[in-house]
Amino acid sequence: MSGLEEKIQSYLAEIITEPEYFIVDIVISENDKLKIVVLVDGDNGVSIDFCASVSRQLGHKMEEDEVLEKAYVLEVSSPGLDHPLMNARQYQKNIGRKVKVDTKESKSIRGELLEVSEDFILVNQEIKEKGKKKIKHEETKVPFDIIDKTKVLVSFK
Repeated sequence: MSGLEEKIQSYLAEIITEPEYFIVDIVISENDKLKIVVLVDGDNGVSIDFCASVSRQLGHKMEEDEVLEKAYVLEVSSPGLDHPLMNARQYQKNIGRKVKVDTKESKSIRGELLEVSEDFILVNQEIKEKGKKKIKHEETKVPFDIIDKTKVLVSFK
């Protein structure tokens, strides 16, 4: 973790005091300008107003302490559906939803997220039988240490 990221993390700890909200990720990149993206989530989601408030407060603290001398772009938002799940709280809030888990072994597991424990997730995996259209389901434990990324799948049914 860089010094800038640690500083932002400490500011966010002062700003986000409600226990239902949590930091998902802090992404710092530099192309033409320095860009700081803070992804926040909540057990019941987050509103645009909440993100705007966090952005204002964080920007104010960074300017007040003169953290950066050069221009930067600060973005505070909730992770979109294209963003993989990053922590246990995100998994927890998505129990009952369909997910796609890519493992470090290049396997892909699709199915309903049933349970989240300290060490693994339990997925009601959809398994297509060869030569048949029928899909069978099998409960599959997926240890966190073999998960490369997990995304929530959107259903338009």
